[in-house]
Formats: sequence, structure tokens, C-alpha cells
Amino acid sequence: MSFSISGKTAIVTGAANGIGLAIARHFADRGANVMCADMDEKRLADELGDVADDASIRYFAGDLRQRLTIANLISATIDAFDEIDILVNASRQVIETDALNPEDMSVDDLFQQNVMTALRLTQQVARRMIKQNEGREGDGGRGSIINLSSIAAHQTRPELLGYSIASAGLEQMTRSMALALAPSGIRVNAVAFGSVMSASLKSSISRNPDWREEIEQRTPLHRIASPTELVDAVQFLASDGSGFVTGDVMTVDGGRSLLDAVESPAH
Repeated sequence: MSFSISGKTAIVTGAANGIGLAIARHFADRGANVMCADMDEKRLADELGDVADDASIRYFAGDLRQRLTIANLISATIDAFDEIDILVNASRQVIETDALNPEDMSVDDLFQQNVMTALRLTQQVARRMIKQNEGREGDGGRGSIINLSSIAAHQTRPELLGYSIASAGLEQMTRSMALALAPSGIRVNAVAFGSVMSASLKSSISRNPDWREEIEQRTPLHRIASPTELVDAVQFLASDGSGFVTGDVMTVDGGRSLLDAVESPAH
């Protein structure tokens, strides 16, 4: 059983900061070819530096809510690395919702950003993976898609209405696509996290410093994990070591979801 991803090609969205950036860097360090995708071109350039000397790293800037942008991302990845073996849908937004305000558009926005973008990219990448697998005699199917979800899918507060709906939708999309792609040997899984220092949680704590202590107290392991502690779970799902795992939602939250939800809307 191997957890290696060396030589494989991965697309990682949301790669300009936080967890997406940690995953992209980790994959590159483990020998994978990585296409780092994000809307923020300046931050991509600042974080990744001059990639011209590193043949295994490229970055792509664009709004993945647009279908043409998705097509361009896939074309750029194929041009750079020939194939796509792994997709990590790490791009996500966290917006608070006014649950009783019918004019609040956060549910629409979060469903579009966190679910529909991941679905459309998954569909297009899966079509490419299926085409690649057709030429592999005796090798069976190959391809791994990982979605990043949140424990907010199951434990929520009114302020997290939109984010919770999107997280739950993403997890059900994961299960449905796992069944749809299983005949082609392509696996689809998710990682639901909590008490991990994502870019959004870092921003929330900077505005509300008391939330750090509250989250730590409500997390059985009594700390907030760094983004790098999440990446090993993602690598496992991307590797051949999880070759018989599909449709699963792995929870990485230090035990937080075993207790009552944290009072503050911070994920």
C-alpha cells in the first residue's frame, strides 16, 4: 500500500492562501505536478514566487464560477503536464447569513461558490480522467477527486445557514458523484474539517480574539490545528493507499463535532 503521489498531476483550487495553499505546497513537496488555481492572481504570484524554475508547479488565475474559465484551467493543466490524476476542490467561502432576511443573498452566493463551482469542475475533470483511463489496458480506472467540506454541514447556527447548506450539499454531491464515477474507477471523497486555522477562521479570530479560547475549549484535543495538519488526510485520499475508499466524508476536527457546537459562527 502506497501513500505516494509522486509523479501524479493535481489541480488544487483555492491555492492562493490558507488550506488550499498548504495542500498545493505539500503536494509539490511530495513530488506531484501541481496546477494551483485561484481568483487572486497577485496573491498566487506572491505566494508561489517565480515558478519558471520549477517544472512541477504552475498557477492559473480566473473565476471558476465561469464555465469557460474551467475549460481554460483544464486546457492549461493538460498543456503543462499532459494528464490530470487528482482534483482537490479547496476553494470555499464563509459568509454569515441573516436567516430572517429574504433579501440576504448569501445562501445563493455560497451555493454557487462552494457547491456548483466544485461540481462543474468535477464533471469536466472526470470526463478528462475517463478519457485517460480508456488508454490504460489492464490498469483499470484511475483518478481521485477530493472536496473540502466542514463540520458545519451537520452542526450549525443561524448565522451559518448559507455555509451549512452549501457544506451539506457538497457532501451529498460527493456521494452522488462517487456512485456515478465508480464504474470508471474514479474515486470521489471529501474531508470535513473544523478547528483548523483556515484563512477564514484566522480572519474571524483576528476580529474576535475571544473565539480562539472558546474553540479550543470546545475541541477535545484543546487546540486549533494548522492547515498543514489537514494535508496528510488529503494526500491519503489522493493516493493509491485509499484505492478502495470512495463516497466517504472524512472528519478532521480534533473531536469537535463530538461535542455541542461552538457558540460563535467560526469555521
